[in-house]
Amino acid sequence: MTQFSLSEKPLDLAGIGFGPSNIGLAIALEEQAERSGRALDTAYFDRQVSYSWHGGTLVQQSDLQISFLKDLVTLRNPQSPYSFVNYLHRKERLIDFINIGTFYPCRMEFNDYLCWVASHFSDACRYGTEVVRVEPVADRSGVISMLDVVTRGPDGIERVRRTRSLVVGTGGTPRIPALFAGLKDDPRVFHHADYVRRIATQPCAAGTPMRIALVGGGQSAAEAFIDLNDSFPSVRADMILRSAVLRPADDTPFVNEIFAPAYTDVMFNLPEDERAQLIRDYHNTNYSVVDAELIDRIYGILYRQKVSGVQRHGFLCRRQIEAVASDGAGIALTLRDLSNGVLEEIRYDAVVLATGYERNSHRRLLEPLGDLTGDLRVDRDYRVSTDPKLTAPVFIQGFCEETHGLSDTLLSVLPVRAAEIAAALYRDLAPADGRSRRQSGPTGLVAGALNR
Repeated sequence: MTQFSLSEKPLDLAGIGFGPSNIGLAIALEEQAERSGRALDTAYFDRQVSYSWHGGTLVQQSDLQISFLKDLVTLRNPQSPYSFVNYLHRKERLIDFINIGTFYPCRMEFNDYLCWVASHFSDACRYGTEVVRVEPVADRSGVISMLDVVTRGPDGIERVRRTRSLVVGTGGTPRIPALFAGLKDDPRVFHHADYVRRIATQPCAAGTPMRIALVGGGQSAAEAFIDLNDSFPSVRADMILRSAVLRPADDTPFVNEIFAPAYTDVMFNLPEDERAQLIRDYHNTNYSVVDAELIDRIYGILYRQKVSGVQRHGFLCRRQIEAVASDGAGIALTLRDLSNGVLEEIRYDAVVLATGYERNSHRRLLEPLGDLTGDLRVDRDYRVSTDPKLTAPVFIQGFCEETHGLSDTLLSVLPVRAAEIAAALYRDLAPADGRSRRQSGPTGLVAGALNR
């Protein structure tokens, strides 16, 4: 059953997802509204019942891998009341954080920072609401200046909200290898994205001995390994990876310049083949790599096993999973040693898939628009290039790595990208009658706004 909300005035902007990208956009739109005296009527839809940033991965030992200065605003507006430094001040932890002497807060704290910022825009976000699809609305002449956003709430009823523009910022979707697709309902096999919740339901949480496989050789697998070692003494964990070693992330200063906002122009203006080559050249800055300090910790754990003569964990490098079978006794993985071709079957009590993320959710959501959006190529300002009949602007955030660079999926360019999209929206949509309609939560100019 679908309920239409067409008695409501169409939104100026509908945002799908309310993660860091669209929170950053909400801030940038608020700044635009303050400068112009005109605010866009905006609503965001997020399927989470409350805000959380990678909540399923927030183990105690997990630290942010980029500077806290790359928060939602500082690179664009250091004076913003939504900065990480102001968050620390409001939480009365600024001196304590300074005493730690780091640029890299734990992810648990950065999640709390994002929750704090999101709370100031709670009036604009419809939590617990999943966007099912986006449909075109054509007038008699065939021009599509409106879109219908079809949502589904906890009651299962589909509702429709009409909008003049759209921003999709739904993030990554856990990548499940084909061999494990048939076990998606098996509670013993789960993606790292849901690690915290799912590991708490395993027998090891009550101290029962378990042998657990960690599939993958990146940061997620490394963090899960450390957590299993430190938090679950009854667990024997095997890291299973195709490569020969854990590769360190290259975060040296010259290389890090590719994540600067100014580099987006460099990337976008290159020929397509040169863009692809740059992404390959710098792949080890972001994918299938591990923080060097974490590598040292893991190596130290494995070395102490050799010293003690008691092998608890395994490091199974150059292994390819050839087959997966499950029964009441566990999950059997058939591994091929890529060094000699020898096959070995090992039975595990649980398997954690630290196999990364796909970024294609925007394609599913926009599929009803068909040929109007073509192959979802974007302009420099992140607007999808569309058929001229579609005049309602559609923007995407976090899905433009091929054209805008490796930083597109990260926090590094988020504040500047948000301002670019906000400026584009105001060029197309800002009301011309000088109306002032606050789109969401308070700013630092409102008394008491940031005392939460």
